Amino acid sequence: QVHLVESGGGLVQPGGSLRLSCVASGFPFSNYWMYWVRQAPGKGLEWVSRISSGSSITYYADSVEGRFTISRDNAKNTLYLQMDSVEPDDTALYYCVRPKSFGASWEDGYRGQGTQVTVSS
Repeated sequence: QVHLVESGGGLVQPGGSLRLSCVASGFPFSNYWMYWVRQAPGKGLEWVSRISSGSSITYYADSVEGRFTISRDNAKNTLYLQMDSVEPDDTALYYCVRPKSFGASWEDGYRGQGTQVTVSS
């Protein structure tokens, strides 16, 4: 059974940094592309970043390009999101996502309970 547990969220001031983690279990983590997505209050899910199974390829939404860095440690079955220079618009519930099958959309993938990030002074 796919199990994803996000952590690392919290309250941070604008311009600050946070590092989110997602520990995965129940599937061969190193075989899958993984995603970070977020949901701001009153809004739908928004894709943030994705990383290939071997870490060689990464993509970012325009809104976070140059500020966020996705990474993974396949030996630890863990996905990371380093968030730097955060802005109030980054306030959201952050989820890691594994698509249900190879090539499937992230939108109906497996995700954990999320970790809340609040950017405020």
